[in-house]
Amino acid sequence: MPNRVLNFKGKGPKENSKGAASQGAPEAGQDGQAVKKGTAGPVMTGAQILMRMLKEEGVDTVFGYPGGAVLDIYDELFRSGLRHVLARHEQGAVHAADGYARAAHKTGVCLVTSGPGATNTVTGVASAYADSIPLVVFTGQVPTRLIGNDAFQEVDIVGITRPCTKHNYLVSDVEDLGRIIREAFHIARSGRPGPVLVDLPKDVMAAQCRFKMPPDPKLRTYNPTYEPNMRQVAKVVQLLLASERPLLFSGGGVVLSGASEELRKLARRLHIPVTMSLMGLGTYPGTDPLSLGMLGMHGTCRANMSTAHCDLLVGVGVRFDDRVTGRTETFASQAKIVHIDIDPTSIRKNVPVHTPVVGDCRITLERVNELLDKEDLSGVGEKRQGWLSEIEEWRRGNALAYEQAETIKPQYVVQRLHALTNGEAIITTEVGQNQMWAAQYYHIDKPNQFITSGGLGVMGFGLPAAIGAQVARPGKLVVDVAGDGSIQMNIQELATAVQEGLPVKVCILNNGYLGMVRQWQQLFYDKRYSQTRMEVAPDFVKLAEAYGATGFRATRVEEVDRVLKKGLETPGPVIMDFVVDREECVYPMVPAGKSITEMLLV
Repeated sequence: MPNRVLNFKGKGPKENSKGAASQGAPEAGQDGQAVKKGTAGPVMTGAQILMRMLKEEGVDTVFGYPGGAVLDIYDELFRSGLRHVLARHEQGAVHAADGYARAAHKTGVCLVTSGPGATNTVTGVASAYADSIPLVVFTGQVPTRLIGNDAFQEVDIVGITRPCTKHNYLVSDVEDLGRIIREAFHIARSGRPGPVLVDLPKDVMAAQCRFKMPPDPKLRTYNPTYEPNMRQVAKVVQLLLASERPLLFSGGGVVLSGASEELRKLARRLHIPVTMSLMGLGTYPGTDPLSLGMLGMHGTCRANMSTAHCDLLVGVGVRFDDRVTGRTETFASQAKIVHIDIDPTSIRKNVPVHTPVVGDCRITLERVNELLDKEDLSGVGEKRQGWLSEIEEWRRGNALAYEQAETIKPQYVVQRLHALTNGEAIITTEVGQNQMWAAQYYHIDKPNQFITSGGLGVMGFGLPAAIGAQVARPGKLVVDVAGDGSIQMNIQELATAVQEGLPVKVCILNNGYLGMVRQWQQLFYDKRYSQTRMEVAPDFVKLAEAYGATGFRATRVEEVDRVLKKGLETPGPVIMDFVVDREECVYPMVPAGKSITEMLLV
């Protein structure tokens, strides 16, 4: 597992066929196929075992796209009672499974065919890997006897995805199938979560064996550390009590471990301000006075300045990636850094750490709070007043601001969306300026409420992710904040939303450019807008109607509220096209190679 705790991969055909259950002479199966003797149990095909194991793992929905190599599986799926959501592209299926996993807080499942079906999933798998999202992706494969012979629609998907999966398997013996599926789900959702790929040859799915439910996995080389070392936890508590200017930095690991309540408890009892990574938005309420908003390249001034002036920085479930740190030698240069993470390979990878703590974020914060229960905290609030007053000056002097003119400002659209939804919608995003404006102006109060491709930054993520989130949370309002460039990457998934009756809403901030790239060209390339003008674009209202959805458009400021209200109230999928200021930029912005205090504010 590259950069992860685990470091083993799917076995080859000869290795995988050595299990004890595969020994013995064959007997006749249900339709005359050979059935290997083994422990007594019902005779089942590989496809039937797959369906049985999915139910055993608590799966209720599969996102996918059929093809020749998986026909046996889809035939069993037809009779299984499981819900299948038919995407219009395999990349859309993986992103939908990703959105489902985040919104439901469980493992997402995707099923596709071999060859191009498998390779079309790679971007979605890589995105889930970067963001530590638990997925199990099943890919069809040519029959085992043809593997390596350049058969029709054959690719080595195990080899292709080795760098971007937590683990992967090629199943070469039907008797190994149940065990492998159980292991795949265990690996995907345990420790630092991530995607696991299982490659299923066609003949293995048709083969029969006597099935016995596999036991819980016991993997000798894979044992994530959940309980932290209490000596390290005690050091963290003492640092928190001794510090004058502490800062909590919360990331996606807090969302994944369900640690938000413990984080809030810690911040409020010690009066510590909280900043968040893009993936950590919602781990602390964005509307709370202690919230500093997002940190990093497009983070708030108060968050970036606080990081530079704090004397203790406690990072919880974060990677300290380059978008957060800026120039690493100047990052939090006055602070002792505590890093809490379940993945030991993430600690000290990007920044020096004074006190490392390996453990599950929720359990570790619980232990910190338990030790604080024994301390006298009566004077802490007074001790923090000077620090909080300093932060308030940064807040007042450099708040996120823009000037609304005759043309619609994209920030205004997101602000009005927040107001009209009472901040309670599940927000998905595409990637680019739309993503940053959503992060800045839709103040996220709850975990699993902001769903975005953070680490890989995949354009086209938002619409299929919204579909997955809507499947997971059918009673919630789900809104994709998009750009006119990004939305066209996977616009075909609007048909999926219509067919499934999913009332996802899409707000397009339409500036006629690849906005974030154009912004860099404006600021650093003397406005040489090389290949960033979207000179030909569809009429998104008519396109929505062509797919059987509803479309609205706003071209003037006074139309924004009316279009938002109509769009949010209209049943079924809706596209709302907001024609916004073409050259509006995302600020603050930290130029590449600069310290995060060297922000462009206008």
